[in-house]
Amino acid sequence: MSGNSDPKDSDDEFQDALADVEKENFTSKSAYEVRDCSARLNKHDVIEEITRQQADLKLPDEDCEFRDDEPKERHDEIAKLFTDDIDVDELCEREKTLSPEELQQNKEQSDCMKLEANELFKTGEALRAIEIYTSALHICPTTYTKERAILYGNRAAAKIKLDSKKSALEDCSKAIELWPEYVRVLMRRGKLCEQEDRLDDALADYQKVCELDPSQKEAREAVARLPEQINERNERLKTEMLGKLKDLGNMFLKPFGLSTENFQMQQDPQTGSYSVNFQQNPR
Repeated sequence: MSGNSDPKDSDDEFQDALADVEKENFTSKSAYEVRDCSARLNKHDVIEEITRQQADLKLPDEDCEFRDDEPKERHDEIAKLFTDDIDVDELCEREKTLSPEELQQNKEQSDCMKLEANELFKTGEALRAIEIYTSALHICPTTYTKERAILYGNRAAAKIKLDSKKSALEDCSKAIELWPEYVRVLMRRGKLCEQEDRLDDALADYQKVCELDPSQKEAREAVARLPEQINERNERLKTEMLGKLKDLGNMFLKPFGLSTENFQMQQDPQTGSYSVNFQQNPR
């Protein structure tokens, strides 16, 4: 098996944490059965089993709610443990000491861990899922860039459920750095940026999604909607800035018996630049 998956592999063949499973296949297996698959099967069977199970996955609504009995304070506390926790340089150095067989074994083990974490996420155990995705990232060989991207993308989804948006954004960016065409995570990061009022960043992600997959209706709608919102925001910020400058100017001019009303700004319609005219007795 080569270091990276075949480029022709579609996003659907690398399902993320929001994947649902058809009842007649994977849903009958517990998370622990998935975790122990590498112990029950030989290497060839593990690969075949993972391929079969991943092919059976399908996506439900990303906005559906999942149970999690942990208090929000606990969520925040634990989510912080998984920020910038993977030292890729250190992982690369460690991999130099491993044989090809050991690296392949790590890859297979990380695949099984991902399946377990996916199942935990779907049953509402987002915190435990984050922990297992992280453990998988610690062993998944760095040459498997798509697989590592999926682990980061899945972990981001779990962090979103814990309302750890900043950390989720970081994971989305790591996933996209490894797999720039990862449409699902580009959409996820776009939504996060929009929620955080980073509209320019959100628009860039949605535009990229439209380039990669024009069928994405939500992305097309965002590309049509966001430019106007960005213009409105920029005008609002400009007005706020001018107001603050006016207050500051009045503070400095007051001792001289002047105010900003003595200085009229006029915009050149051709260039957009401003000129300032002094008026001794403004109306």
